[in-house]
Amino acid sequence: MEYEFIEIDFLSKNWIDSIWLRYKILRKPLNLDYSYKDLISEKDEFQLGVLYKRNIIACLLLKKTNNNTLKMRQVAVEEDWQSKGLGTYMVSKTEEFSISKGFERIILNARKTAVPFYLKQNYEIISEEFLEVGIPHFTMQKILKS
Repeated sequence: MEYEFIEIDFLSKNWIDSIWLRYKILRKPLNLDYSYKDLISEKDEFQLGVLYKRNIIACLLLKKTNNNTLKMRQVAVEEDWQSKGLGTYMVSKTEEFSISKGFERIILNARKTAVPFYLKQNYEIISEEFLEVGIPHFTMQKILKS
């Protein structure tokens, strides 16, 4: 299957599609919505995605936390594409992208259910369990090798 890793332009059709995907996968099950403030703040973040036949099937955001660290957040994969290697592909491409931009570390708050996935990608747990949006999470990190 041919899919394409892309940087998503703020306010583009792909950005709007990525909001719907993130809403469907991450927010709707928790009865959460996006506010205008949530969405407008994304203009300062890297927005990455995977296209298949010109449709967004996976996406995530990277927020700069300091000169060498990015925080990966809002990772979503279309349900029909889950457990087929797409998440691994997207994380790998995201790491390459991050290195190309001069970053050395990625951190993230992983839902407890996603921790095994990130451990397979060589992320390490760096916090105790905590609740975020009412769900158990762990902070994880990966030091990037260029």
